[in-house]
Amino acid sequence: MRRPFACLKIVMRETDSTCAWRDAPVRFGGLQSINWTRHRGAQNLAVTRAMSDINDHIGIVLGDRSRGVVPFSASLCQGESKFSHVFSRGVSDVRSPVDGLNKLVVRHVAMHMTSATIKLFLPRGDAKSLRTAEISNWSGKAIAAPRTELDELLAREELDKAGIYILIGNDPQTNASRAYVGEAEVIRERLKQHKTKEFWVSAIVFVSKDENLTKAHVRYLENRLLAEAAQINRFTLDQNQSSGSKLPESDREDMEVFLAHIRQLLPVLGSDILAPIAQPAAKGPPGGVLFCRIKDAEARGQRTANGFVVYQGSTAVSEERPSAESYPYVVAQRKQLIANRTLINKDGLLVFTKDAEFSSPSAAAAVIHGGSANGLIAWKTENGTSLKQLDEQA
Repeated sequence: MRRPFACLKIVMRETDSTCAWRDAPVRFGGLQSINWTRHRGAQNLAVTRAMSDINDHIGIVLGDRSRGVVPFSASLCQGESKFSHVFSRGVSDVRSPVDGLNKLVVRHVAMHMTSATIKLFLPRGDAKSLRTAEISNWSGKAIAAPRTELDELLAREELDKAGIYILIGNDPQTNASRAYVGEAEVIRERLKQHKTKEFWVSAIVFVSKDENLTKAHVRYLENRLLAEAAQINRFTLDQNQSSGSKLPESDREDMEVFLAHIRQLLPVLGSDILAPIAQPAAKGPPGGVLFCRIKDAEARGQRTANGFVVYQGSTAVSEERPSAESYPYVVAQRKQLIANRTLINKDGLLVFTKDAEFSSPSAAAAVIHGGSANGLIAWKTENGTSLKQLDEQA
């Protein structure tokens, strides 16, 4: 019996994370709306379409702080060729002459992921099956599906368009997370070519609903996705860095907005390829950074949404305890971390070469101790308060 389709709306509250600005309409009295773009990192915002026939005093209001956009306003008086007044709350303003009303630059003020309303559509009513995702006031669309439903994915009309895609799976030999990031002018034809790749088990596609993504745009996005995924280093990438594409400034900033929405949607669609291992939380964990010390080894870490992260530069004992033989998972995990060079031998200790995420504080402490350990007791604040005590105080 076929399951009924389902439609789900998700509201994402403002959190401290990757920089992004929410799309919002900009209206000028009775005049037309204009396009506006924002640079990644919220470093600048530019109104890019020149306006003409400006008569009278026109006020501009962009966004609302309660929705996660820094509010500011500007006005252009009749006959003037530059902004006569820019006022801002928490935003430094940069005034520059413009031809009509076509440019406003705002300096960087904050780095945070804004609120978002996500519409998740399940054609079969199954969250593991083919699904689509959209964000309010965004021209993009995501389609995700398991490999077992590739034919259904290829049959969708959205795949006639230019776009980018991510193939996700595990390496057949090492079982490490593996991904392929690609772009194409016609997504359907390119995905058909990847049937020969064994590793991938799911695909996520991003296209534009208004067909404004060109070959140059998707090449730019592919290059940015590859660079960011490589830096975060959660997945082994199945290809080298792409050559990218040179775009006009306004197009680049449009693509950075598009990329910011991709970051928001990927975890919702089941992939953390662009999620930093040590993400800054909206509210720091109780006690701040925690320490795990044993003999000469000292590790630093804290709880995360997925478990516990041990920070780069932390150290673990090089020798395993005799009792470790009774806990084969500890030995196996240490061997895996050494094999992929997350841990390297240096000065009689094992040193973490990058941030490493574990399923729990105890799993992290066991690797550092070289044997079974109670993470709630092993992890402590600088003044000696254990994680267990912090939990009890919360």
